[in-house]
Amino acid sequence: MSINITQESDGSPRIVLSEPTGCTAEVLLYGGQVVSWKNERREELLFMSSKAIRKAPKAIRGGIPICFPQFANLGLLEHHGFARNRLWSLDSSPSPLPPANQQSSVDLVLKSTEEDLKTWPHRFELRLRMSLSAGKLTLIPRVRNTDNKAFSFTFALRNYLSVSDISELRVEGLETLDYFDNLLHRERYTEQADAITFDGEIDRVYLSTPTKIAIIDHEKKRTFVMRKEGMPDAVVWNPWDKKAKALSDLGDEDYKTMLCVDSAAIETPIVLKPFEEWKGRQELSTVSSSYFSGQLDPRKVLGIS
Repeated sequence: MSINITQESDGSPRIVLSEPTGCTAEVLLYGGQVVSWKNERREELLFMSSKAIRKAPKAIRGGIPICFPQFANLGLLEHHGFARNRLWSLDSSPSPLPPANQQSSVDLVLKSTEEDLKTWPHRFELRLRMSLSAGKLTLIPRVRNTDNKAFSFTFALRNYLSVSDISELRVEGLETLDYFDNLLHRERYTEQADAITFDGEIDRVYLSTPTKIAIIDHEKKRTFVMRKEGMPDAVVWNPWDKKAKALSDLGDEDYKTMLCVDSAAIETPIVLKPFEEWKGRQELSTVSSSYFSGQLDPRKVLGIS
């Protein structure tokens, strides 16, 4: 297990985690943002826009940006809040989390500044632990209220997944659930399909979702499995062709090889009293789709190691 700190071209730090099978993950202090996760075959599992802008104050389109203290435009702050375009720090005292002895991990922290307090008048500490093990990337976000009054916030880990062809994907685990459709004035609907497939723009917030969601990539014979705690909602987003062309930091054809499936707390904002802490957890892993039944890896169900 190793951690290396390198420099971006603009001089900002990049932290590289690696583990014995060859998996790697990279996170920037800018935004506390994971920008790469590669498997043991050195295949990139996260999408990065071909036109991503890596210069403040612009957020980086790709990887796993952190939306805090506001998701999208559901409030008075900038789109998706400010955490994703602030410079974070290495966290030397990540208590009360136990040390991640068996994994390659790094702890980051973002604390409110006087400048932030002008637009969002609440003192906080936002921490992130990123841990890498064979075939698995785990993120543990935590928010602590360091103020003397309560505050509420919405939150999301926006997972830009690298896929072979958006039109060949299936997302399972969200069937029969209610969702807000952001393309239809946030009206509430119920998912009728037995799996989500894609033939046009989609921007939905699924509510009260299960702890596990599967994103099945038929062409790559690979399934992303997302497990989450503390974040009851899930966002599914792809801009499709017209919106992609309208986004200055997204290539015109990039929409074909990406899908965002986010772990989120949106419908019911999280409320923290003074000195309370909220903790979430997200675990991304991949399994071969040839072993995927739609719910579980049968080898594990049968107890085969």
